[in-house]
Amino acid sequence: MPQCEMCGSQESSLTTTKVEGAELELCESCQGFGTTVETQQSSGATSKYSTSSKSGTASSSGGAGGSNRSSGDSSRRKRDMFDDMDELAGDYDDRIREAREALGVTQEELANQLNEKASLIRKLERGDILPSDDVQNKLEKKLEITLTEGTDIDDTEWSSGSSGSMTLGDVVERKD
Repeated sequence: MPQCEMCGSQESSLTTTKVEGAELELCESCQGFGTTVETQQSSGATSKYSTSSKSGTASSSGGAGGSNRSSGDSSRRKRDMFDDMDELAGDYDDRIREAREALGVTQEELANQLNEKASLIRKLERGDILPSDDVQNKLEKKLEITLTEGTDIDDTEWSSGSSGSMTLGDVVERKD
């Protein structure tokens, strides 16, 4: 029997509902927290999202069928554009300062070479602001450094184990 992704109750049928940008399978009592999503089903075609249909079968692009939506989908999440993006390193300010000092130039000289303001370089080296993509590229090229570090996303922290019984209520902390 499917389980509501918000409250965890076991219901015979769930409705796909959009709650603050996320599409969830919700029971009747939780549907009021969002808007119902109308899914277009064509014969034999799968929907854009891997969701359970009202008949109890899952339409999954991974080929794992069954009535429980989280039976295997949590370990095989669809890749999105953020998986390929690198994250700005936590010590980007130290990297900039050390590379500049290794070249033996002042903040003002570096700013002139990059056609940027010296105050920008000062703020970057203090860690007060994050560099824009353009400034980041200029710094990396001029100082011959890398300000990003690749992210290796580990989906195991999001998987709920073999039972598949984790709901939003297990993750959310209420402020009362």
